[in-house]
Amino acid sequence: QVQLVESGGGSVQAGDSLTLSCVAPGRTFSIFGLGWFRQAPGKEREFVASITWRGESTAYADSVKGRFTISRDNAKNTLYLQMNSLKPEDTAVYYCAATSPFPRGTSYYRSDEYAYWGQGTQVTVSS
Repeated sequence: QVQLVESGGGSVQAGDSLTLSCVAPGRTFSIFGLGWFRQAPGKEREFVASITWRGESTAYADSVKGRFTISRDNAKNTLYLQMNSLKPEDTAVYYCAATSPFPRGTSYYRSDEYAYWGQGTQVTVSS
C-alpha cells in the first residue's frame, strides 16, 4: 500500500499561483509513475498532468498546458504541481496518484492506470 498526502491547496484570486505537493511517506517514490487529477463539483474526475517514474517525460491536459508544471523530487519523495495564471475554472479538488511500479509508456492519462490515490486538496480560484 502506498499512502499519498497532498498539500498546498487554498483560495486565491484569478491570475495567482499555487504549488501543490504530494508526499509518499516511507516509500520508494522513484519507481512509480505519478499524476495529478482534479474534480470540480458536479463533474467527473479529470486528468491534469503526469510524469514518468524517471521524470524524463511529462504530459498535460490541454486546459492547463503552458500554465501548470508537474515535477518530482525523488530524493524527497515529493511530487509537485506548479500552477500559474489560475482561472476560476481551475477550481476543484486536486488529487495526486501513483501507478504500479515501473509503468510502461511516457504518459498516464487514464485514472485506471493508477493504483494509489491521495485524499485530495481543495483549490478555489475567485474571479
